[in-house]
Formats: sequence, C-alpha cells, structure tokens
Amino acid sequence: MGQSSVMGRRGVVLAMASLPVAAAAQPTRRRVAYLSGGSIDSRRPLLDALLEGLAGFGYQRERNLDFLPKGADGRFDRLPALAAEVVAWNPDVIVASTTPGVLAAKAATARIPIVMAAQGDPLGLGIVKSLARPEANITGISNATVELVGKRLQLLKELLPRARRFAVLINPNDENAPRQMNNATAAASALSVELAPVVEIRSVGDLDAGFARIAASGADAAFRMVDPLTPMIRPMIQQAAERHRVPVMYAFREDVVQGGLIGYGASQAQLYRQAARLVHRLLQGATPADLPVEMPTVYELAINLAAAKALGIAVPPTLLAGATDVIE
Repeated sequence: MGQSSVMGRRGVVLAMASLPVAAAAQPTRRRVAYLSGGSIDSRRPLLDALLEGLAGFGYQRERNLDFLPKGADGRFDRLPALAAEVVAWNPDVIVASTTPGVLAAKAATARIPIVMAAQGDPLGLGIVKSLARPEANITGISNATVELVGKRLQLLKELLPRARRFAVLINPNDENAPRQMNNATAAASALSVELAPVVEIRSVGDLDAGFARIAASGADAAFRMVDPLTPMIRPMIQQAAERHRVPVMYAFREDVVQGGLIGYGASQAQLYRQAARLVHRLLQGATPADLPVEMPTVYELAINLAAAKALGIAVPPTLLAGATDVIE
C-alpha cells in the first residue's frame, strides 16, 4: 500500500473525528402530547410523574423529548379544537386524561397511538372493545374509579359506624356518573345506609348551596364521586365542607393531603408512571392493540387526623392501621 493511500485514509479519519460529537451521537427526538379536559396547572404533579417516568426510560425534555400539554380548563366544548391542535403537531404518542379528553383524542385521530392516563371504566364507556386487546389505536390505564365506589362507602361506614345516611356529591354531566351511582346504590344496600340527598355539582357555583343542603338534611357525611373537575375544584370543595362542617369521603390521597378528611383510591402518580411505561413501549414500536389496558397497581388510604379532630371524629384504630398515609 502506497504512502499516499495511507495518508489519504488518515485524512478521512481525521476529518470525521473533527465533526461535532453531539451531531454524531444526537439521539432521536420524540414527541409526546398530553390532552386533558381539566387544567394543566391542577395536574402539574401528575405530569411531573409522567415526565419522571419517561426520563427513567431515557426520554428527557432538554435532550430528546418534546412535550406538548393541552388542557380545556373544564370547558369541554374546547376539546375538539385542542385535539385538532395536538394532532396537527404530529406527536408520536398522545397521553389523554379525563373521559372528555380521551373521547376527544379518539375522535381526532385513528392514526396516532393514544394512552389513557387514569381513565374510568374504558370498557363500559365503549372506549375500547376489550381490556385484553383494545384494538384500534388506544390503550392505557384504568383508575378503577367505578369499581372502588363500594370500597369507599365501606370505609366511610367504618369511620362513622353509627352513620345511617350519606349524601352524594356527583356531577351528572360526567359519563361515569351513572355507573358510579349504580355501584354506590348496591353498596349502600349491603351496608344498610341511605344515600341522600344526591347533590349535583356541575361547577364551583353549586358548592355552597349543595353543602348547605347536606348540612340541613341531617346526613352524617358526604360521598364525593369522581369527575373531570375533581383536581380543579378540590380546594373549593374542601372549603365548603369545612364551612358547613360536613365530613367527606374523597377518592384520592391528594384530596386528604390538601385538607380533606379521608380518601381512598388508586395512586394517581403511579398511574401516570404506568402510562409512561406504555408510552415507552409504543415509542419502541409496539402497537396499542397489542397492549392490554392495565389496572392500578398501588392503592392509597389517606386519613387526616387534624380534619377529624376539627369535626369531632374519633378515627377507629383498625382504620388507622390500614392507612397508607396518616396526616397529623
């Protein structure tokens, strides 16, 4: 081999070595969008859990991940336009939360994979044809909201063993409201308690009159059903409950951390971490139809002893022993 040939090859190697290292090693950027019927601010801790979960698989916003969050702030009529914006951004995966948000994403695209984050009763609502094989372009995580209604009522009865009457706080505009109410009615019958009054909460404006009605009715406590507005109006519900001195059973640990009395449900942060794993699998080439809809893996029972004391409630030791979070 001649010296000129060797020098020529060495020159090529040196030229390649002089290229910017970042350009040679630049990871593929991925696009993940988030669509919710609620507000982005009220779901910030959950989005942090989602992004932390994605970071665990190597997707980081400052390096190789573009993330677009869109929220309707409870104005569900805005969702079709927001979903269209998301689809036009052409993400690799859409993460959708709240039933209106999931339905809007599903209506907007049959092409882009969709991951439901903490969706209530996706099979009963017809969002998927099968939990084992969702088909189409959608999979995700159920938050077991409908399935846990009876358990929440049972825990409320354990907290207040002499109670005979529980009010219901429910948003009739929520697609899951009838299913939650059916399960609550069956559980109330088994526990020999009455569900009354049933107070409809469509917006913050319904809270004061609703809690005044509960207080005047003689109900022993109230039972909060889950709906898409839950995180957005959480502080206002708790303030109204405190003003009217009504004990309330909530669905999530977050309700109790922020001042509520008692809550039981699937860990919301864990649901979003589960969603991150599904997003990763889709980004790696899996198809939604082959990823079964998952159930929660972590459940939380939270009790606020300060709230109990303010209401004059002595929490049974057996209930405290089973709590995952006791807030003093």
